[in-house]
Amino acid sequence: MTVPEVVVCRTGTANLASVLAALRRAGGVARTGRSADEILTATHVVLPGVGTFGAAMDTLRDTGTDDALKQRIDSGKPLLAICVGFQLLCRSSEESPGATGLGLIDDRVTRFPEEVRVPQFGWNSLAPDSGCRTLAAGHAYFANSYRLERAPRDWRAATSDHGGPFVAALERDTLVACQFHPELSGSWGAALIRRWLAMPC
Repeated sequence: MTVPEVVVCRTGTANLASVLAALRRAGGVARTGRSADEILTATHVVLPGVGTFGAAMDTLRDTGTDDALKQRIDSGKPLLAICVGFQLLCRSSEESPGATGLGLIDDRVTRFPEEVRVPQFGWNSLAPDSGCRTLAAGHAYFANSYRLERAPRDWRAATSDHGGPFVAALERDTLVACQFHPELSGSWGAALIRRWLAMPC
């Protein structure tokens, strides 16, 4: 069995130690990278994110990895997007007015309503669509102030509730996008990472 070569894309805002450790525990050979060639040639790529939507997109554009990520997605190679990395797949975010995302999802990320705790810190349950292959029911660890309110067409989704339902995760072909942090979600998150690493590249 081929060991997955995982490149974790540097967005300039992420603490990558826990992501790298989780990937290695799951059986991947993981390292960070920020060049277009690294993003295009790795068997698996992780797009993480901690910080703001606009700052992360600025880093991707400055390094040319924004176009490389789009090419990778178009080619069907495995990609795992985490937290702000999930939000970067969208058109824009209320967090960073004027900033444009990768645009794979033609929708805007919005802030949770004021009547609930913001940020959402801690564990929350997920309810996946019946057709999900990588996403499973369980509890995951979240740390987010913004969310995608509805799933785009032609994607399978898992939903959670915090001041109303929101998209906790999406999957389409070999792309898995998690608003939560699978690397901080215990054995359930570790199992999700292993399923993603097992995807053909």
